[in-house]
Amino acid sequence: MTETTAAIDAEQVEAAAPSSRGLRFLHNAGWTLIYLGVFTLGFVVHQLYVTSWFAQQNQSELAAERVEQWESVEITEVVVVPNQPDGTGGVVDGATGSSGDEFPEPLILKVESPPDLGAAFALIRIPKLERLDNDGWNVVEGVRTLDLRNGAGHMPDTALPGQPGNAVISGHRTTWGQPFHELDALDPGDRIEVETALGTHIYAVREVHVVKPTDVWVADPREGAWLTLTTCHPKFSARQRLVVAAELVFGPNAEVIEVMS
Repeated sequence: MTETTAAIDAEQVEAAAPSSRGLRFLHNAGWTLIYLGVFTLGFVVHQLYVTSWFAQQNQSELAAERVEQWESVEITEVVVVPNQPDGTGGVVDGATGSSGDEFPEPLILKVESPPDLGAAFALIRIPKLERLDNDGWNVVEGVRTLDLRNGAGHMPDTALPGQPGNAVISGHRTTWGQPFHELDALDPGDRIEVETALGTHIYAVREVHVVKPTDVWVADPREGAWLTLTTCHPKFSARQRLVVAAELVFGPNAEVIEVMS
C-alpha cells in the first residue's frame, strides 16, 4: 500500500466516523423511546385495569366483613322531641320540659356505633349508574390511600349515613375499581341508596358542582341529613373535585330528622 492510498483510507474512516456515531445515537435513542413507551403503556394498564381488578376482588372480602360488622354493631335509641314554637324540643333525656309541661309525643332516633378505621360498614348503590346499580360498592371507614384502594371511603368526623349532619364519602374515578367513574351523570332528583346496619337510607340529589381541592367546606355539617359524594375531576386528573350533595328523603331516621330540622 502506498502512502497516498493509506492517506485516502484514513480520510474515508474519519469521514465515516461521525456518521457511525450519529447512527449509534439514533439507534440508542430509538430503543430508549421504545422502552419509555412500553413502560408508560404498562403503567397506564396497571392504573386503569390491574388496580381495578384488585379492587373488584376485594369486594367479596369487604362484603363479608360488612355483614359481620352489621351483626356486631351497637345500636342505641335517642329520644327526640319535636321543636316547639318557643324553641324548645330536640334531643332530650325524657319527654317533659323543665317547666313540667308535656311535650308532644317523642320520637326515636336510632344511632349506630362508629366503625373502626378501615372497616367495611356500608353499601352504596346508585340505580342510575350501571357501575353502582344492583350489587353496589362497599364503603369503608377512612379516606386514606389504603382505604380508597379497597372501596369508597367515609370521611371520619363527618356524620354516618342516615344520621343528622353531613355524611361525606369519597371514591376513585379512574383507578381502583372506579366506583365514582360516572358520577357526573347524576342530576338533581336522582336517587342514591346507602345501606348500613340500621337499614337502607335513600337520598335525593340536590346539588352537583365542581370545586377546587382546597374547598373543604363541602364537608361542613349541614342542617338535616345529607350525603356528600366527592371524586376527582375531570377524569384522569386531580385538578378539581366533583361534588354531589344529596338530601335524606327516606329511611329509618328520615321522619325523625325532618322533625328535628
